[in-house]
Amino acid sequence: MEYKIISVTNFFQNCYLIWCKKTFNAALIDPGGEYKKILNLLKKYKLKIKKILITHCHLDHIGSAYTLSKILNVPILGPHRYDIFWLKNIELQNKLFNLPYCVFKDNIWLKNKQNISIGKINFKVYHCPGHTPGHIIFFNKSNRIIISGDIIFKNNIGRTDLPKSNFYVLKNSIKKIISLLKSKDIIILPGHGEKTTLYKEIKNNIYLKLKYE
Repeated sequence: MEYKIISVTNFFQNCYLIWCKKTFNAALIDPGGEYKKILNLLKKYKLKIKKILITHCHLDHIGSAYTLSKILNVPILGPHRYDIFWLKNIELQNKLFNLPYCVFKDNIWLKNKQNISIGKINFKVYHCPGHTPGHIIFFNKSNRIIISGDIIFKNNIGRTDLPKSNFYVLKNSIKKIISLLKSKDIIILPGHGEKTTLYKEIKNNIYLKLKYE
């Protein structure tokens, strides 16, 4: 598995280009805006984009997804259907985040523990509410990588001061993932900022305060 980070929007959101080294099949994860910038990068790689994956429906993560799905003729997968609230309130998001209005539709909702393949790469979906009700993450076991969206960052966690967010629900989601994966040497590729590891966050992230045995 290979990946490239494309930083988009004034929130410096991490859009991920993920691809399989054997098949060159690829996916975009959370293309939050600046679709021309994303397309220009795609021209540099001889990849076959097969799908667009979404962790949650905040505007800085979905902003160019529908546009790119039409240009590239690929489906949009995700997030969990509980994020329908944010799709019904795009105008509210314009005001909250000061980002351009976007169209986001025709996505396929994903379920907890569903499997998604990109060439020979397999991701397991985990529903992790708290930052948003329908937030999901993507876990690749063979490469020990989590695409975490906005649930956890280096020394921080996702915002819980927004509508339909909840600090305690988010904290429980993170605790659930730590318990399920039963490993500390997992790389976290977050929705903003630099990559980290589960071990570093268990050890250093003051927002977690979780006991890990």
